Amino acid sequence: MLDEEKDDAVADLPNHCSGAVPVDGDDPAYMVRWDPSEDANPQNWKPIYKSWITFQLSQLALAASVTSSMIAPANHIIAEYIGVSDTVAVLNVSLFVVGFCVGPLLWGPLSEVFGRRVSLIPPMVALALFSVGTGFSRNAASVFITRFFSGVFGSAPVSNVNAALGDCFSRESRGLPVSLYAVAVVGGPTLGPVIGAALTVSLNWRWTQYIGAIWVAASTFVCYFCLPEVYGPYLLGKKAQRLRNETGDQRLWHPHERIKVDVGSIITKQLSRPIKMLTTEPMVTCICFYASFVFAILYLTLEVFTIIFRDIRQWSVFNASLPFLGSFTGIVLALVINVGNQPRYKRISREAGGKAVPEARCPPMAIGGTLMVIGLFLLGWTADPRYHWILPVVATGFIGAGFNTTFQQCLNFLVDTYGIYAASATAANTFLRSLFAAGLPLAARPMFKNLGVGPACSVLGGIAVALLPVPFLFMRYGLQLRKMSKFAPVEEDDEKKPAPPT
Repeated sequence: MLDEEKDDAVADLPNHCSGAVPVDGDDPAYMVRWDPSEDANPQNWKPIYKSWITFQLSQLALAASVTSSMIAPANHIIAEYIGVSDTVAVLNVSLFVVGFCVGPLLWGPLSEVFGRRVSLIPPMVALALFSVGTGFSRNAASVFITRFFSGVFGSAPVSNVNAALGDCFSRESRGLPVSLYAVAVVGGPTLGPVIGAALTVSLNWRWTQYIGAIWVAASTFVCYFCLPEVYGPYLLGKKAQRLRNETGDQRLWHPHERIKVDVGSIITKQLSRPIKMLTTEPMVTCICFYASFVFAILYLTLEVFTIIFRDIRQWSVFNASLPFLGSFTGIVLALVINVGNQPRYKRISREAGGKAVPEARCPPMAIGGTLMVIGLFLLGWTADPRYHWILPVVATGFIGAGFNTTFQQCLNFLVDTYGIYAASATAANTFLRSLFAAGLPLAARPMFKNLGVGPACSVLGGIAVALLPVPFLFMRYGLQLRKMSKFAPVEEDDEKKPAPPT
């Protein structure tokens, strides 16, 4: 329960909160820690209970991500109703994704001061309310404003669930839970159009928002009653308070009790440092651009599939949404690649003395990039109605598998490379990918209408081909780049180790 190693406890605390250090009178010998087998420690909970927690957290993430795209099939109807062009109506999705960029600036710091529940449940309640607000909207301003704030609040589970899973699972055992969470996050935008199209046809576009709100509210209701607090430092702070009350020994303390939200530190970590890393760190620049490109392709398909299957092939609104199931199937099948890499990664990590080895994340990234290239070219040149519909649908599966594999390994690479600065590196990625995902769909209709589907997909496929060398370059030169980095220092014994086998 007590430990003299002050630095270990402080290292567990959030990086963007200040004041998490002993004050006068705090004796390190009385700092509260977990007992090795303590039941209150989320890391020690039974696997079946952790699975239940994983399901709840993934449901929150899935509900939020589905809500981002359910409205997409109704864009042309909404455009006519509020008096804007089809291109402007794409802001329904783009502004939601912009909210994904803004929200984590708030929910990240809150989660590490007040715990995960506070940063998840109230924002989801707000997401449900703003979704209802969109459904009741009567003009463009109210539609777009409510969609933006839906994105701000809906970003809470997307940005915090990964950290919550890390609270419950060790690095060695979190591979499968994180992969399942990733399927919820990246699969949601492909399921949303199918559900939204069915609702638009059978009811009307407003029900895409009402049903989304009901889904969010139901998931939040379950979590309100069943989801425990999982953030270790917060729980240890509560444990210290309880022990002081029970024993009367006021010397007992935990550093989490000393922290406060420091606006200056939040600005440094969430804004200035991520931008600096994005512009000065070659690894961050390349990985973030790669991850942002594939993330933008996911949201670009919301428009592209409509152009190919509804406009060109003259399918109905609902039928034109069914190819998204091909993307979802590809996303699920990508689990084989992501989870299959875990034993190899664990072996390489053990050989490196238990340390993270970013270069071991690159082979799956290369596979994903190749699948993305195949999918984009196949989609573009089989879109014409003279080709059987199964060919572009198969292409959507390649795109989904390529996206999930590439995107997840890009995030893993940043976390492995930058350690204590990983939050800043991933914040840079969140910022850039949100800009890409918000902007690229707006250009989809003009681009595909002016160039044609084949040439437009070839342009995107060409960019994907240009990005293919990224994982191979990092496999070959990753260690040297880390040695040159100001944010990813390499220990001396790491320099003597050869690059991991591919």
